Amino acid sequence: MEIKIYLEPLDFKNEDIEYHDLRERFGHIIPAFTDEENFPELEGIDIAILGVKEDRKSVNNFGSSNAPDEIRKKFYQLFPSSARNKIVDIGNIKKGHSVEDTYFALSEVVAFLIKKEIIPVIIGGSQDLSFANYRAYEKLGQIINIFTVDNTFDLGDAEEDIDAQAFLSKIILHQPNFLFNYTNIGYQTYFVDQEAIDLMEKLYFDAYRLGVIRKDIEQVEPLVRNADMISIDISAIRQADAPGNANATPNGFNGEEVCQIARYAGMSDKLTSIGFYECNPVFDNNGQTSHLIAQMIWYFIDGFYNRKHDYPYKDKENYKKYYVSIKENTHEIIFYKSKKSDRWWMEVPCPIDVKIKYERHYLVPCSYNDYQTALADEVPDRWWQVYKKLI
Repeated sequence: MEIKIYLEPLDFKNEDIEYHDLRERFGHIIPAFTDEENFPELEGIDIAILGVKEDRKSVNNFGSSNAPDEIRKKFYQLFPSSARNKIVDIGNIKKGHSVEDTYFALSEVVAFLIKKEIIPVIIGGSQDLSFANYRAYEKLGQIINIFTVDNTFDLGDAEEDIDAQAFLSKIILHQPNFLFNYTNIGYQTYFVDQEAIDLMEKLYFDAYRLGVIRKDIEQVEPLVRNADMISIDISAIRQADAPGNANATPNGFNGEEVCQIARYAGMSDKLTSIGFYECNPVFDNNGQTSHLIAQMIWYFIDGFYNRKHDYPYKDKENYKKYYVSIKENTHEIIFYKSKKSDRWWMEVPCPIDVKIKYERHYLVPCSYNDYQTALADEVPDRWWQVYKKLI
């Protein structure tokens, strides 16, 4: 497949960026698609930056289509954190005659990259592009977990057309369905009606309020470690740190917290795509939001090159195994602790035929706190959520 037919070169060249000195930065070392004759070589590449200048389904945030190149200009000025930078910039998805055409092109390109074991870093554009990202996994026949950083669930009305605040219901109802689990962090209760919260519980999805996560940001790590695909809405960041969004609000994550989340994402062996959406240069203050997203991408890359490659689904010999009997031996939970990283997983029992189908999902990333919960004769919430899905 020739993905170049779906892509267009960047509107700027490296020499258009104002560097303060001659020291080597990302802009000097990342091969970029800047003209039709020079498409980057993809063999041996780990990460591909991909812009999508699409905001026709934006909600009150038109102008986000201009974000990809503005973010790149900030990102290219950053110093690499590792010498192992096998990264390319493959340009922008050509804007389709209709939004559906753009979705199709994006899903084709993302599916191609994932199949080649290249992680696409998608820079939008509006967040409805997450639906196209999901469709890429459908093309691959892969059941996945989706993780979002958002101040709401973006469910919308299932009967209405898709838009940036109503794409999740389309994913949930889409047939055939390849969604195993959905996790949201950072939702703010005054933006979410009770019916939506009830639906999350009914579907055994995971949703964590902003205050709960900010109280202990480290609890995000096992949640992110379980994700195949991540979608980050910049409106989940407080306006003071990310003013470049027409829907920005006073409360949200701060810059340091979202950079930490991005690094956790990079470190996850399971994650195969990530997208940053809803940045709008029209409302940005001195490029602050573009700069923050550039730093988030930097942290993601730094996390990627610090992966431990210790997912126990591959090799259980490098783990300490713990058996915990709870509720008067009515349940036994098996925990795995990596000898490499000290990270934890727990095994959820399920029939053999189900285990084959959900091979990548019955081993659940968890924390030492979950192990302590089991020792206290309580079943961890994470374990229950997955168990209910598998029985």
